[in-house]
Amino acid sequence: MRRSIATISAAVLGLALITPGAAHAATPTKAGGLSPAEKASLDAGIGVVPKAPYGAKPAGPNPLLADVPDRSKVDYSGWANYMKAQAKAKDAARAKALAANAATKAAATTPAVVVDEDEIHGTLGGNDTPATGQRVTGFGTGASQYSKIRVLGSLDNQPVSTPSVPAPAEDNGSIPLAGDIGIGDFRTGAVVDSQIGDGPHGRQTGDGSNDFDFYKLSATAGQVLTLKTATPTGPLDTVLLLFAPDGTLLAANDDFSGLDSQITYTVAAAGDFYLCVAAYSGLPGDPFDSGSGDGIGDTNPPSEGPYTLTMTAGGVDRDFFAVKLKPGDVLGASVTGSASYLTVYDTVPREVHGSFQDASFIYPMASPLPGGGNAVTDYVATKAGWHYVGVASGSGAYDISVEAYRPALQGATPNQTLFLDFDGARVNTGVFGGSGQRDLSPLAAFLANWGLTRADEDALEDAIVAGVTENIKKDLVASGLNSKFKLKIKNSKDDADPWGQANVSRIVVGGTIEESGVDTIGIAQSIDPGNFETKETALVLLDVLSAPAGDSEASLNTYLTPQSNRIAFLGQALSNVISHEAGHFFGDFHTDNQDALPNLMDAGGTGFGTLFGVGPDGVGGTADDVDVDFGDSAFLPSEGFVGVEDTLGRIVFGVTS
Repeated sequence: MRRSIATISAAVLGLALITPGAAHAATPTKAGGLSPAEKASLDAGIGVVPKAPYGAKPAGPNPLLADVPDRSKVDYSGWANYMKAQAKAKDAARAKALAANAATKAAATTPAVVVDEDEIHGTLGGNDTPATGQRVTGFGTGASQYSKIRVLGSLDNQPVSTPSVPAPAEDNGSIPLAGDIGIGDFRTGAVVDSQIGDGPHGRQTGDGSNDFDFYKLSATAGQVLTLKTATPTGPLDTVLLLFAPDGTLLAANDDFSGLDSQITYTVAAAGDFYLCVAAYSGLPGDPFDSGSGDGIGDTNPPSEGPYTLTMTAGGVDRDFFAVKLKPGDVLGASVTGSASYLTVYDTVPREVHGSFQDASFIYPMASPLPGGGNAVTDYVATKAGWHYVGVASGSGAYDISVEAYRPALQGATPNQTLFLDFDGARVNTGVFGGSGQRDLSPLAAFLANWGLTRADEDALEDAIVAGVTENIKKDLVASGLNSKFKLKIKNSKDDADPWGQANVSRIVVGGTIEESGVDTIGIAQSIDPGNFETKETALVLLDVLSAPAGDSEASLNTYLTPQSNRIAFLGQALSNVISHEAGHFFGDFHTDNQDALPNLMDAGGTGFGTLFGVGPDGVGGTADDVDVDFGDSAFLPSEGFVGVEDTLGRIVFGVTS
């Protein structure tokens, strides 16, 4: 039952009442707010803060696990590089630990069955779509099936000539001024040597707003544009952006290989395209204005210098392999060799998890899913039938590890328990990037910040529990996806504290950024498709959420007016944030907070009103508030994944069957 909190120190109360806005809310990097160039960078999924050295751990929490209050503080590329650098070592450590555990030894040490690609070497087109994917029979999680395969194949692209072509003259810093070197008209490819910094907007030769190089390309439907930079000398750190003629951003990349960038874009309809080469962190605020940059940033030396750009438009090989799964099968795949893109399509078929990266570093140690490759992907099947693993973006031999498992609690008697701790707790914040054991203040310390009293505490906690129960239990059971789905939701007001018992994960609701040492609103310990680690912790910190109205869009007070039902709105918003963090350690990645589909896994940093369920009137706790649920939504572009994520299905089949 509830622990005694009859006395709360003045220091804790003072902490709870500190206004965190200046330090933790949307801190502008230019007077008056984000500049157009910075906003364009963030909207493209490109960071604006100085990067950590390649492979080093960036400052702040991992954005894949955190509900950050301010995305302008996040080193997205730095975190992707760090996870990639750490992935092989952690994958090896996980495999060693699983092999040493009697319960998991058999699965961990089972050898993979080798599958050779049937497509004739040196050709393409034989297995380039899910419909023509090579079927692998015998794979699966049944007693007579094999659950691990190694697929050996080769990507054999259409030959493309890449002659050296002179660089366009400056100023070619916008779509109207783009240099046209004939790609798609009379050339299939070209190599251009140029540099950032030599135009009228460079730091050394111009006004310093930032030099951009734009190139015009043409392509027909079905062709693939492959666009990549190399910077063998100098301090330049490139970013690539691909625009439609109307300025719509189609693709962006930073740090594909080291600090060099690459875009691989499949053309849906014939037309013109515009490629921008820019320097991190200085993207154009307006692709039609070559003077719309706001400087290169704080790098020393400045990110200017020579680059080699290779551009091709032609036929590119993709290879798909079909495997039959049943509901609840947890699929993981990792690729080495030439391929740099790995994807999974479901039974529709639609793309459900495409990846250019290896983020398996964020799997828990108990997860058997493979990692340590050029790209890693995973999927939890919700329907029986053929699913498709595909590779692309490379030339030459590749090696795909594909493995399937049942959820950790499959067939087990115990159910998963989610414990909501409102009473404050001592938490090892080191698992979130903090400094170790820290004491976090209780929910009660923040009530006054929302205009509530201690008399409102029980009602608020009841509303939160009801919201979490609806989001994670009732909705998932009602989905009809898995009639055996079972999850117990307990809380510190009504139940004895079960933390430390088997199959209990907890979310601590309370504390501040200063107390925890973690600069976030919420953060989970891992992303765990299949719920292989059944004892994890997440935090929902309350200082930013209880800051004064207008401090940031992440403050719940921003949406409260005299017309608001305060208890209803606070219960709804806090339960949504709690459900978001539970979604992570139950297997979900972030979804796009800029699209039209509200999702409980929408990322932080912006669009908080949508996550909180604020309706069209902009006021929380009124009749038009929105019931935000788990469901289908696009992955967050800045986190390196492609496709539609079924955040509902990943939990309802991955947690317990």
